[in-house]
Amino acid sequence: MNESGTIKKILDLKIIAVVGLSPKPGRPSNNVATYLQSVGYKIIPVNPGHAEILGEKCYPDLKSIPNPVEVVDVFRRPEQVEPIIDQAITINTKAVWLQDGVVNQAAAQKAENAGLLVVMDDCMLRQHQAQNDPNYAPHCEI
Repeated sequence: MNESGTIKKILDLKIIAVVGLSPKPGRPSNNVATYLQSVGYKIIPVNPGHAEILGEKCYPDLKSIPNPVEVVDVFRRPEQVEPIIDQAITINTKAVWLQDGVVNQAAAQKAENAGLLVVMDDCMLRQHQAQNDPNYAPHCEI
């Protein structure tokens, strides 16, 4: 978990369901998803309170997404992660990314045991910038 090889493999995947994506600019989930969308990732919003976010159809949960998902990027409280991991396993995603501050060891271990790549308590935007910009100075504008 969180090894540089795992991070690189996940960043090479291009279809990301963002669980907890907020429609509000300035929110961490919105900033990260907007950035990832701008650099070529397909973003699938997962938020039961909205029909569309970032110009994409929004889904109430992972099981409702009709197309394949490669990465589940999670912006939810740690105690809400395990059911998301269960759904990620059910839909046969390849990876789960738990954003900064999202730490749930049991859920992360469950994902790894199911064969998923896992990153926990890290920022996908920050890691993408670090991998793609030789002049990158570590910070995460989320």
